[in-house]
Amino acid sequence: MCGIVGYAGNRNARNVIVTGLRRLEYRGYDSAGIAELNSDNSAISLTRAVGKISDLATRLEQHPEESTPATLAVGHTRWATHGAPTENNAHPHMSQNGAFALVHNGIIENYLTLRQHLIQQGFSFNSETDSEVIVHLIEQCYEGDLTRAVAAALEQLQGTYGIAVISSHHPDTIVAARKGSPIVVGVCPTETIVASDISAIVQHTNQVIFLNDGDIVTATGEDIDIVSAANVPVARETTHIDWDVGEIEKGGYEHFMLKEIHEQPEAISNATRGRLLPKDGTTKLSGMQMTPADLAHIDRLLIAACGTSLYAGMVGEYLFEDFADISTEVHQAAEFRYRNPIIERDTCLIAISQSGETADTLAAVREAIRKGADVLGICNVVGSTIAREAGHGVYLHAGPEIGVASTKAFTCQVAVLALMAITAGRTRRLSLNAGTAMVREIERLPDLVRAVITQEEKIKQIAKNYAKAEDFFFLGRGYMYPAALEGALKLKEISYIHAEGYHAAELKHGPIALLCPEVPVVGLVPDIQGKDKTISNLQECAARKSPVIAIATEGDKEIEQHCNDVIYVPRCAEFLSPIPVVVAEQIFAYYIARERGCAIDQPRNLAKSVTVE
Repeated sequence: MCGIVGYAGNRNARNVIVTGLRRLEYRGYDSAGIAELNSDNSAISLTRAVGKISDLATRLEQHPEESTPATLAVGHTRWATHGAPTENNAHPHMSQNGAFALVHNGIIENYLTLRQHLIQQGFSFNSETDSEVIVHLIEQCYEGDLTRAVAAALEQLQGTYGIAVISSHHPDTIVAARKGSPIVVGVCPTETIVASDISAIVQHTNQVIFLNDGDIVTATGEDIDIVSAANVPVARETTHIDWDVGEIEKGGYEHFMLKEIHEQPEAISNATRGRLLPKDGTTKLSGMQMTPADLAHIDRLLIAACGTSLYAGMVGEYLFEDFADISTEVHQAAEFRYRNPIIERDTCLIAISQSGETADTLAAVREAIRKGADVLGICNVVGSTIAREAGHGVYLHAGPEIGVASTKAFTCQVAVLALMAITAGRTRRLSLNAGTAMVREIERLPDLVRAVITQEEKIKQIAKNYAKAEDFFFLGRGYMYPAALEGALKLKEISYIHAEGYHAAELKHGPIALLCPEVPVVGLVPDIQGKDKTISNLQECAARKSPVIAIATEGDKEIEQHCNDVIYVPRCAEFLSPIPVVVAEQIFAYYIARERGCAIDQPRNLAKSVTVE
């Protein structure tokens, strides 16, 4: 969740760090800081600020660089866990003797015990954070070898970490390590950049190394050495990243979220390109590494995910049961390992995570592997931890998603789940004709999404009418139920309006008590199974004076008599209906948040990649 950038090389390190931190702003943060080794290598200077990167930049302007700028530095954006967002709690943290500076992402579970031990040893603390104990431990363990001091300190920790450390004793060296929190190393000819996310690196290089848990990397501008915690050299392959800088910039859009909404037709095309085989009525997903016989032997599917990915997984449950005849259960990933899930023979887990680093989903992957399940990952970030540990699965190829509120990742996840369901279904009861029809429908998806986006101005006008509401309901049945949950999530994430998604049949089991003229209801009623019953529920809402906004199939004029406003989406197959409906919900939520003046790309309290439990 926090952002880490470290630099060792021959360029102005401050510029590299600040630019990298700006690339990581989308992850969510409340403070930022940078530690630089001065030009004569005698001391580390520390600059921190509460608030945005711009606040840190202002502080840095008050401390002009020396005539010879620093070429070694680490920087950080903090999302508060231990201790409030204050300057003292901001990273980097310094050792007591001032010779070491550290940035950290993760949670140290035994920090109170370590803190008390260090205090007894004469160390003093300047923050409330768990992270500060690490840099003091490094000072305590240091005997001339920075890498071994870091390793010795890490041996005492319980919890998760991604760290980067510099020292005035080693003026050209940065040491980084990971356990449960990502660290990526950018490989350049005369410099090394370490970061928590490739977004901070792609401006400089598209060649990266993803560290595994337990890895410790020692890097200068020319050399990169990776060892295990036991000081055994390890080899990690270099991965080519096909993102470019333009993909992580706004490109003329007011917000990243709006840009990414508009990118969805192309993103879906990329997610499905080369994977559709209409003549065979199936799809080709080489990353799954499963033969038709392997797929035919799957008796039970489990899907583990969090947030938006969880709702995509709920659509996947319908898809796999409807078309592949596989019993499927969706699990909130945080509950998966703690409720001791039953993993039978021929059980397969699908783990869904945009970043591929979601801590709870990664824990579910590891628990499933321990229990003997096959595991497939659905991730967007190439080389991410879930992708590597699952071993096989499907990449979304949706391109970088910078806005905290997920948009194109959701629609691409649903599209990929549909591809997987067709592949599995063709080994079972899905006929050639049915498979071909489904593949043809998926080919239409980019155009379906474009058709929704062309109505942006109309949706914007409808959104303005409801921007002052403080409560919303979203109702749907069948495939529209997870779409209702996702629509409510989008609205609450970026507009701070209290919004609830419900199965329409649940309305009368309690929620109807909250209906009144101040509580608008969004009813998802495209022409699919369950539409008539949902319309009846919307009539119940209107009878209680709640304004009703319907999302319906184009040409459905009858729906207008049951609601105050209608957003139309193109007609499509039922199994794909959540995609155009959710795109309409995304646009609706975006313009409500914009009307309310909210920080759309960086909603308060939220982070893009949730790497803590």
